[in-house]
Amino acid sequence: MEVTKASIQKAVAKKIISEQQGVDLYNFFQAESQHSPAFTFTHILYYLGGLIAIGAMTLFMNLGWEQFGGLGIIFISLLYAGVGIKLTNSLANKNLIIPAGICATFVVCLTPLAIYGFQQWLGLWPENDAVYRQLHTRVKWLWLYMELGTLVTGMIVAWRYKYPFLIMPIAVTLWYISMDAVMLIIDQDNMWNSYTWEFRAQVSMYFGIFMTLLAFWVDLRSRHTADYAFWLYLFGVIAFWGGLTSQNSDNELSKFFYLCINLVMVGLGALLVRKVFVIFGALGSCFYLGHLASNVFRDSWLFPVALTAIGLGVVYIGILWQKNEVKITRKARNALPKSVQELLDNRLR
Repeated sequence: MEVTKASIQKAVAKKIISEQQGVDLYNFFQAESQHSPAFTFTHILYYLGGLIAIGAMTLFMNLGWEQFGGLGIIFISLLYAGVGIKLTNSLANKNLIIPAGICATFVVCLTPLAIYGFQQWLGLWPENDAVYRQLHTRVKWLWLYMELGTLVTGMIVAWRYKYPFLIMPIAVTLWYISMDAVMLIIDQDNMWNSYTWEFRAQVSMYFGIFMTLLAFWVDLRSRHTADYAFWLYLFGVIAFWGGLTSQNSDNELSKFFYLCINLVMVGLGALLVRKVFVIFGALGSCFYLGHLASNVFRDSWLFPVALTAIGLGVVYIGILWQKNEVKITRKARNALPKSVQELLDNRLR
């Protein structure tokens, strides 16, 4: 639950706390919110500016930089990185945690550009028709050197500064590696045939499972500190769900199994208090229902009626759950390991 000034004023009006305690409590929460991301205008400006700067050196990099040559790209990357580290340390000293984390992330995102320049300078770049800006738009094995370097840099910087936003480039890099590493295995001349697409989807799905389990491990380890697992969960679920949804099957039993997996994701999201599971699980469930409406029960007038009944039944289950939530939750949590119980308690506060 989000604590607002209005909720504190209500507590004061009901004499739960004194007026001075309300003022002190509100000031305390305001100070605490400066260290955690929130939907405030200040934080919007932080992330908007940071993402523009990061995007300028990644997604929106144009071909004009190629004229600097490899050595020029290295020099400019190191110059930008030096400025980024200087800003990070300066902002950290002023206790401006969020902008400091954004600046540190900017430094990590410069790594692939610097490695690209280094390869160009030494004449080790394997393809003449591939340039840095394609890193984010094309799947190629040659990006792996840049991605592995970014992964190492990201881990070092994250270990040094310990800002949750630093996990974002690490998670993105892991996702990219899962796609580009496949190109070392498959026949690139036939990369769009059905077998290859199926294989890539399976790799994405299994890698997503790995990244999600890694996120859960990080979640347990950091349950008493900051939320370091958010970005790993996000890209892990995207990779898993994208690979799962891309599987081709004409078997209705397999499609029903797909629905069951998505429903499990919804339940898992509710348990772990992670919206990304719920969003993609609900999306997959809607895809399955759309399949039933468009193909299986296309000419059946009973299908909308049955679906309405199911929807109302789910609402009724929600009512029953609300009435017995405390009792069921307490019994279920008592069966979980203590570390998981602590994690869920911290997430539900």
